Amino acid sequence: MHEGLKIVLVLLTSAVLVVALAKAFRLPSVLAYLAIGVAVGPHALGWLRESEQTERLAEFGVVFLMFTIGLEFSLPRLMAMRWQVFGLGGAQVATTTLATLLIGLAGGIPWQAGLALGAILAMSSTAIVGRLLAEKLDLHSASGRRTMSVLLFQDLMVVFMLILIPALADASRVAAALGIALAQTLAVLLLVIAVGRPILRRWFDLVVRRKSAELFMLNVLWVTMGLAFLTEWAGLSLTLGAFLGGMLISETMYRHQVEADIRPFRDVLLGLFFITIGAQLDPAIVWQRIEWVALVLAGLVAGKGLLMLIVARLSGADASVAFRTAAQLAQAGEFGFVLITLAAEHRLLGPEVVQPSLAGMLLSMLLAPFVIERARHWSTRLSGDEWLQRSAALQEVAARAFNIQDHAIVCGYGRTGQSVARFLARERIPFIALDMDAHRVQQALTAGENVVFGNADRREVLLAAGLDRARIVVVTYPDLPSTMKALAIVRGRRPDLPVVVRAADDAHLDELKRAGATEVVPEVMEGSLMLAAQTLLRLDVPLRRVLHDIEEVRGQRYELLRERYRDAAHKE
Repeated sequence: MHEGLKIVLVLLTSAVLVVALAKAFRLPSVLAYLAIGVAVGPHALGWLRESEQTERLAEFGVVFLMFTIGLEFSLPRLMAMRWQVFGLGGAQVATTTLATLLIGLAGGIPWQAGLALGAILAMSSTAIVGRLLAEKLDLHSASGRRTMSVLLFQDLMVVFMLILIPALADASRVAAALGIALAQTLAVLLLVIAVGRPILRRWFDLVVRRKSAELFMLNVLWVTMGLAFLTEWAGLSLTLGAFLGGMLISETMYRHQVEADIRPFRDVLLGLFFITIGAQLDPAIVWQRIEWVALVLAGLVAGKGLLMLIVARLSGADASVAFRTAAQLAQAGEFGFVLITLAAEHRLLGPEVVQPSLAGMLLSMLLAPFVIERARHWSTRLSGDEWLQRSAALQEVAARAFNIQDHAIVCGYGRTGQSVARFLARERIPFIALDMDAHRVQQALTAGENVVFGNADRREVLLAAGLDRARIVVVTYPDLPSTMKALAIVRGRRPDLPVVVRAADDAHLDELKRAGATEVVPEVMEGSLMLAAQTLLRLDVPLRRVLHDIEEVRGQRYELLRERYRDAAHKE
């Protein structure tokens, strides 16, 4: 068998098994890829040997990652959050970098290496933290907003660090090399933004008019690779060009389609990149310097967390919010691996520093979900302000629900929740809606709608919303964990209360039914029925027959889903 094909097959088999295991334990895929790299790398099983071709292919994973970060980069969004992004984020990166630099100098590490290592350890994991905050509906909480602001600043700092680290490698000409690199960066930025933005927008308009998905995808790849080549040719990095390409496309209406098209390339190649990072880890050196691994881990979780706690408190956050923000940032990040690889390539950091640093960073990411979850429980013990805020929020919910009974509780006031509320209002059925988006709640209140800020996966919030007096509960959350929590609370208090649940499809129907959902409405099925109805009407099929057909299919489908649930229940 061809050796290259054998390696690819081994990597794919390992990835399928280990990523599936990581998903079962609700861990990020990046940790699975790193573990595969450690296992199959040259320092363990030896299946994956170091080669320029493998490293080059893996580098394209970072290129596509930076491209998608550029897609998320928005100047209006940055200006709206500028104080937290540049103030809080800048303070976090500066204090972590400075503290690491001082510790490194005390340990005999040159200042250039200490500065690079400090910037590497200042990075936190956007993939892990963003996913956890989204699952807990904490993205718009006080700590969530601060955390995401700091992560955004870190993403921007990566662009600068990609220039700084190679410049630091030339100790005799650091200032000159850095000045030249910054001048090159400004020139490329001005050229791309001033000239490239209007040209790219018009070009994509022409491409879209051809109505070819293949041509559209080819142009996305062309822009990504072309700008990456341009910046590397200018003496900068591939990833800087990819970031600029994503930033340019983010200004067009095609950004969401581009993101969807590029994701398969990014995920596969990025997985390969993290495998090559894991393959660099030498267990023998790590074991010989285990005390340094422990020091890096303690520095990331305790030291970095403590610094962030101080910075957050000085910025005006109460103790509870500051503690949660610190815990959410107390780990290494994906870009830390990118930067440490770059520092090793330029011989800025030797194996005696890189190996324990890699191990400590990996362990900090493994611990991150547990640290963040425990911080949620411990934060309320640090300050009474959190209880006061919750009490004020509960009083607002209770006040809104005080004069209503036999009402509906709508959990989630996005597009689906708003649609349900409009039908309830048309039938003059009283309702109270709960939502965690403060801006959305404020808009609804201004419009005179009975919506309050509250999280329906908390028992006290549902009770304040009049759960004991309610006639029905409608759960419109798009994520399964929050829906399951709300169902458990409702069923624990009101076993007889009807609960209608929104679901993306019928994949989790059995699970939702077991949790106590009276009815589960799969959006995919309902959307297909409406599409079929519109098609038949356009083909001059009488309206009465269309309605009859749709109702018949709907009834058969839901009955089929119920039968499947009953069969599954009998087998248990």
